[in-house]
This record gives sequence, structure tokens and C-alpha cells, in this order.
Amino acid sequence: MRKITLLSFLLTCSIIVFCQEEKLVIPWPSETKWKIGSTQENPKQKFVEYIPEKETIDKWTIIGTMVTFKDYTNIQMDVAKNIVFSESKENAVDPVLTIIERGDDAKYPWIIFKIEAATYKNSPAPESQLVYIVQGEDNLYSNLIAIKEKVLPDEFTAKWTKIFKASSFEH
Repeated sequence: MRKITLLSFLLTCSIIVFCQEEKLVIPWPSETKWKIGSTQENPKQKFVEYIPEKETIDKWTIIGTMVTFKDYTNIQMDVAKNIVFSESKENAVDPVLTIIERGDDAKYPWIIFKIEAATYKNSPAPESQLVYIVQGEDNLYSNLIAIKEKVLPDEFTAKWTKIFKASSFEH
């Protein structure tokens, strides 16, 4: 009886561990109370936008976006960066890309870069973003923080680079 109980326990633990999803946890700064502005999910990806508690998804001053590309593995960081920048070039007028830091040899390869744009094709407002892409064991994560400025201030870039680099995985 003890063997059956032990076997059942071990099997249950194995199923729980096997079924746990990988999740990237970003330590969003507590001086801002964040809420989910929008979310979408399908079998291939999950998309979540975070905004300050008192703002709306249509009228924000700062916005964070987390995209999980499910079952994407072994993507080169330059390929991922180029895809994100290509999307920006489709919507922004003359966006500028600057690489901030990268960890190509890390256990979970990552890259941080900024895309700055004075105007967009569908809006005269500027928007610049700091992008953090990291390859997990099971998924690719593309995250950004954006503000409505032509250029990201150095303090903003340094603060959010530190936040992104402090991210961790839960399994």
C-alpha cells in the first residue's frame, strides 16, 4: 500500500512539474500602480499591455507590453530585434534603433535596445520605446516600455534597463 501511495505521489508531482508553464516575471516598479490595459491570447502567443492605474489604453503616458511567443526556441537575438524594428519601420516615420546591452552567452540569451521615433504614420505624437527580448527554455519573450517622447531620456533608459535585467523565470 505504501508503494502505491508513494508511486501515486511521485506521478502527481511529475505531472504538476511537467504541466507548469514557463513565465517571465518583470519587477514592475512599485511607485506606479499598474493595471492591465488589454490582453489577448491564442495558442501561439500571449499579449498583455500594462498602464498606470489612472490611465486608459487609449490615453496613456507610459505603457508596458509583454508578448510571449509560445514554443519559440533558439531564436537569434538579432533576428528577433530585426523583426521588432521592421514593425516599427512600417508604422513610424524614420525610427532610430540603438542597442543598449545584450547577453548572447547568457543561459537565457537577451537583448535590450531602444527605438525612437518623432512621429508615426497614423499619429503625429512621438513614441519611443525600450525593448527587452529574452529567450526562455520554452518561449521567446518580447517586452517593451514606451513613452510619448521623441527620444528616451538617459535616466529612463537606465532605470528600465535595470528593471528588465532584474527579470526572472518561474516554471
